[in-house]
Amino acid sequence: MNTGNLLTLQGVHTHIGAYHILHGVDLAVPKGQLTMLLGRNGAGKTTTLRTIMGLWHASQGKVSFGGADITALSTPQIADLGIAYVPENMGIFSDLTVKENMLLAARGARRAADMDDKRLAWIFKLFPAVEKFWNHPAGKLSGGQKQMLAVSRAIVEPRKLLIIDEPSKGLAPAIINNMIDAFAELKASGVTILLVEQNLNFAQRLGDTVAVMDNGQVVHAGSMAAFSADPELQQRLLGLAL
Repeated sequence: MNTGNLLTLQGVHTHIGAYHILHGVDLAVPKGQLTMLLGRNGAGKTTTLRTIMGLWHASQGKVSFGGADITALSTPQIADLGIAYVPENMGIFSDLTVKENMLLAARGARRAADMDDKRLAWIFKLFPAVEKFWNHPAGKLSGGQKQMLAVSRAIVEPRKLLIIDEPSKGLAPAIINNMIDAFAELKASGVTILLVEQNLNFAQRLGDTVAVMDNGQVVHAGSMAAFSADPELQQRLLGLAL
């Protein structure tokens, strides 16, 4: 496995209007691994993801992807480098069918027949609900099925980095288990993954590396195995009654 970092943030500050949200974020996402970004509500996790994607721009510091400085790039330019982002609201078009949602995400395809059959078959295996509800309006899907569609859209074309904000939020335990299996298979296919998560059990089952944020900074980074084995550290950083 390549042990280099695919994505790095160095001393990143982000202002949103008058508010100073990120206060010098340092984050490394190793290539081929699944990195979990944890922290209490309001710690700056979503702002960090949005800054990586150019939806907010860093007022100071540097964001690098594959060794190239992407700090000042626009969101479409960043996406073109092979980065997919699934926001917390999932970005699904409710009035469109599942198929139409997938087609919009497949930039190289104008109609369903243009989509990569092999890749679609792989996605259907990961997320059978996407195939089952192919011609149904996406707005009629359950929360878990919408999350599966959102991830499917993100991977309809090969990506180098997948960034997902709270994939397990509001999902039933059985669906969470399906998501864990799917992310494990995605990682095995060579995709690097960065997840923001509140569900510590989900994070521990999937994460290779972990970074914990508090007050707009990364206050802990290391292996998930070491973090999982240290309840005192979890309690201190996340305030969890474990």
